[in-house]
Amino acid sequence: MSLVKLDILSDPICPWCYIGKTHLDKALAEVGDHPFVIEWHPFQLNPDMPREGMDRRSYLEAKFGGKEGAVKAYAPVVEHASAAGLEINFEAMERTPNTLDAHRLIHWAGIEGKQSAVVDALFDAYFVQAKDIGDAEILADIAEVAGMDRAVTLRLLSGDTDAEEIRNRDAHSREMGVTSVPTFVVANQHAVPGAQQPELWKQVIADIQKQLQEGDAAQTDKA
Repeated sequence: MSLVKLDILSDPICPWCYIGKTHLDKALAEVGDHPFVIEWHPFQLNPDMPREGMDRRSYLEAKFGGKEGAVKAYAPVVEHASAAGLEINFEAMERTPNTLDAHRLIHWAGIEGKQSAVVDALFDAYFVQAKDIGDAEILADIAEVAGMDRAVTLRLLSGDTDAEEIRNRDAHSREMGVTSVPTFVVANQHAVPGAQQPELWKQVIADIQKQLQEGDAAQTDKA
């Protein structure tokens, strides 16, 4: 089968990204033989977040205009997460981290072919275990479990390696019109925004497979 690139713009502290990945994973598992080659790309929900992060309650209340606004804003997240079979441990989360270093780790994981494992682990660490994924030690633990070198990861995180590249890629996505995540880009042509249901992904995959089969048939006829 011919392969099709699926680029995913995401932030590991974005609950809709977590939900969207869960829906996509369910569709891919049900389809089985899918055509996607997946690559994750950086998009920081809070690019101006202090490097040390912020107290989560203070951050949410400032962003949504108080406690009531924060609760209202997150009600749909809780509803959709539950429908997707996810339990997000919001009560245990104490800090909202700066995710620049998490995106650097995702970038390095991509070089080693371990990107999906690291993305999964980041979502689990933040949303399930309520860990501060802005902390270098926690990121190094995630890297090690994914099969990366912990010491090398810590050394890279202690400096600014690839930080400017992550910022530039984030800025480029915004210049291209991306304003929210998750955003999925199919074959570098079609943008699919938001946490789409598995049924939509299965239809997208079916359409792609049909197009690929028709293309292969046309090439065979020419031969």
